[in-house]
Amino acid sequence: MTILETKDLRKTYGKDEAIVHALDGVSMKVEKGEFISIVGTSGSGKSTLLHMFGGLDRPTSGNVIVDGKDIFEMKDEELVIFRRRKVGFVFQNYNLIPTLNVYENIVLPIGLDGNTPDHEYIDQIIHTLGLESKLNNLPNNLSGGQQQRVAIARALASKPVIVLADEPTGNLDSKTSQDVLGLLKVTSEKFKQTVVMITHNEEIAQLADRVVHIEDGRIVGGGNNV
Repeated sequence: MTILETKDLRKTYGKDEAIVHALDGVSMKVEKGEFISIVGTSGSGKSTLLHMFGGLDRPTSGNVIVDGKDIFEMKDEELVIFRRRKVGFVFQNYNLIPTLNVYENIVLPIGLDGNTPDHEYIDQIIHTLGLESKLNNLPNNLSGGQQQRVAIARALASKPVIVLADEPTGNLDSKTSQDVLGLLKVTSEKFKQTVVMITHNEEIAQLADRVVHIEDGRIVGGGNNV
């Protein structure tokens, strides 16, 4: 089952001689349960592509279909609600709320949507990520690796159809990076979660089921399912 599909996705900035093709005709599919890494150098278009996947930025042309819906046919308010319910985000800078404790950060997106957390499911996530003893801690009392575990838990908590991870180990040392990526892979397998991760690190990328290479806004390898 295809969870995410892009069709001839394009994003340009500027015009005339100064035009920049951040995305230049990207077409690809992501199947349910896949763990995909998108690899490219700085300026290759990988972050722009991830933002398109999550509806954080609108394309110049083309389509992004998530869970059967063309997300850019939605109005802004509708897209915000869809994103909150269907997409989990893990950012390089964690983006935790400093005044909320670990548990409150994890369930925050569910509360924003007016829903009640599935406590059994949340407890499974917390146990899998080893956060049981940290639930009452504020983010500034956690290490970088622990904060990123909280961010992963938050991304999974609302049972999204896809999790998008933007350089999730960018601020971590190599050992902590391996630990966090290992946990992201374990949780994706355990909860049958579709994950798309961008990284510039080829070694980290190899932990994924499929590696997609992007250069100059174009997919140059791994874009098609084998």
